[in-house]
Amino acid sequence: MTLSEKNSELIKDIYQWTYPRLAVGKRNYVHFSSFDPESGKMKRKKIHLGRCKTKTELKSTSDRIIKRLVEKLSSGWNPWIDANNHLEYTLFVDLCDKYREFIYKSYKSNDLREQTMTSYLSYLNVFQKWGSHAGITYIYQFDHRKVSAFLDYVYIERNNTMQTRNNYLCWLKVFSHYLIERCYINIDPTTGFSVIKKRGNKQRKVIPDQLLKKIKDFLEVKNKHYLLACYLIHYCFIRPHEMSMLKIRDINLKKCTMRISGDISKNHYDAVITLPKHVIMLMLDLNIFDSPGTFYIFSDRFRPGARKKSEKAFRDYWNETLRPAVGLAYEYKFYSLKDTGITNMLRAKTDILSVRDQARHSNIAITDTYTPKDIADANELLINYEGVL
Repeated sequence: MTLSEKNSELIKDIYQWTYPRLAVGKRNYVHFSSFDPESGKMKRKKIHLGRCKTKTELKSTSDRIIKRLVEKLSSGWNPWIDANNHLEYTLFVDLCDKYREFIYKSYKSNDLREQTMTSYLSYLNVFQKWGSHAGITYIYQFDHRKVSAFLDYVYIERNNTMQTRNNYLCWLKVFSHYLIERCYINIDPTTGFSVIKKRGNKQRKVIPDQLLKKIKDFLEVKNKHYLLACYLIHYCFIRPHEMSMLKIRDINLKKCTMRISGDISKNHYDAVITLPKHVIMLMLDLNIFDSPGTFYIFSDRFRPGARKKSEKAFRDYWNETLRPAVGLAYEYKFYSLKDTGITNMLRAKTDILSVRDQARHSNIAITDTYTPKDIADANELLINYEGVL
């Protein structure tokens, strides 16, 4: 037999397979046999179907799997040559659980911020619930059409904003990258989808002065420790994540400064910010410095303690307690205190370089986006300028 004839026989063997069948029992599965080149024998392959509530669902699921297998086997696919192909039949619900564990592990290893972990888990929960109703049983069914349908579900059926739709898309791209890296899928189903930009500039939601006063009056009576948190974000522009990680030893009482470590800051750079006198006075009034320097500034009940407060807790108190008590509209969020603080500082004629440094912006252009347009003054040097023309 010539080499060419031997190769032809080998190819013929590789293409050998039996028609997939459904096996019903304690564990339902589709099975078929295919030639294994390594052992030189036909080898049986099982695809477990998972839990099906009714016979109709079982038949529908098995028919879909059998049809896909026949198409692949007919085109020359061999399960024993492609070592990773079986992963595409991983149950969708099992893979969601694996990804959930991966998120938790990434957070514990400090590879994910707490807010990012919370967001990813929220996106995953919504997607898993939708996917189960949309017929995603195996991960290979997560394709371009499913991405399109899910984004429409988020934007239209859930009636979310375009920004929320964009956030889900960004997460889907991260999730797809996770699947591709681990060989669960070969093609990125999010290819071709892009973030849709909103028309116009970002609108900063500045909290009016009368509402700021109502917030202060309420917290001075009900929760002065949370008032300190509001002061830190409003006057010092400290982000909620950074706030949750601050310790008493980060404060220099003599210099009226606070150190923000690069380990907790957004840009990963160490920084020193100024603490206004009234912020220091509130800290003294609350006896913050009576606690050990190793204590977090915000722990249980937003008081100093050995256990840090979740950054989510700041938003929860704002939404669940402060908002209804003061009558805050939904557009005013806890983070709006930072935007309001920068805007009001510029409105008070504070020089833009000082504001930039306090806000830890990388350049003045970012700080300038907070400048209220109604206070922009004309340049005195240009008012009386007259050229030759």
